[in-house]
Formats: sequence, C-alpha cells, structure tokens
Amino acid sequence: MILDLQTMLSGTVAADGTKTGQAITATAISENVIDLRNYRTGVTTPVLVDEGIGGDNLYLVVQCSVAAAGGDAAKTLTITLDSDSTADLATSATTHFSSGAILGSALTAGATVVRTRLPSGSYERYLGLTYTVSAGFTSFKMLAYLTPNIDRNVIYPVGYSIDV
Repeated sequence: MILDLQTMLSGTVAADGTKTGQAITATAISENVIDLRNYRTGVTTPVLVDEGIGGDNLYLVVQCSVAAAGGDAAKTLTITLDSDSTADLATSATTHFSSGAILGSALTAGATVVRTRLPSGSYERYLGLTYTVSAGFTSFKMLAYLTPNIDRNVIYPVGYSIDV
C-alpha cells in the first residue's frame, strides 16, 4: 500500500519507509490536521473546495505501532474523526466517526484498531483525530492515515476452501 504523506494524521514515514507513530499519553488531537481547502500558489485567499468528503473510495486506518504498557491494560482509548472550523479542533467539532472504547490490552504493536470507510457528510474546514483516554497512559504510539485502498490480509484456517 502506498501512503500519501499529505493524508497522514498521526505519525511519520521516513524516506527509507520507516514508520514512526505519534506518542499518546493523555487526551490529544492528531499531530497532523488536514486543511480541506485548496490554496493556489501565489493566491492569498483560499479557494473553497467541496468539503462533502467521504464516499466509497476513502478509508480511515489507525494502527498501533508501539504497544501500550502492561499496566495500562484496563485503561481505554476512544478515537474520533472530527472536523472543525479551527485547526485545533476545539471550537465546535463535528464528530463523523467514533471507535468506541478500546481497551489498553488491545493496543498491541501492529494491531489495526480502526479500519473504516469515511462516512459521507458535511465536513468543516479542518479534519483530524481526537484520542480520548480514560486515564493517563504510560505511552503507546499510533499511525493514522486516509487511503483509497486498504490492506486486507485475511488468514483462513487450515483446510479452508473457497468454491468458485
């Protein structure tokens, strides 16, 4: 899968392909917030684009790149996809998706905790994630991005056959 660095919400990808997640210890927003308006080079005022994103071809994927500490197993994390009129998502954010409470014990390295198609709707100018924790975590790291295609490596049990 190809990751578009412009649609990374949490984490970074180095030139050599090394992925580094955003460290989460307390309630926070994603380190990257996407401005859904298009700016043309040399133009000082933004050009309004259609902010009614979503549809069939865009997915939100959130993965845990570094596991939560064992002592954080009973704590919970809730991830919401929010849009707002301000980049800090603090004015009157509209929630478009919520993961529900995810136990700290489920935050294992490599786990995909959210894989969902973006819901259609009226999105405000800025788009980002809000990570809400039930209590302070020691630390874990998350990668989050938007993509038009998702990895779906389905592992079937031994002896499973597919009739065509």
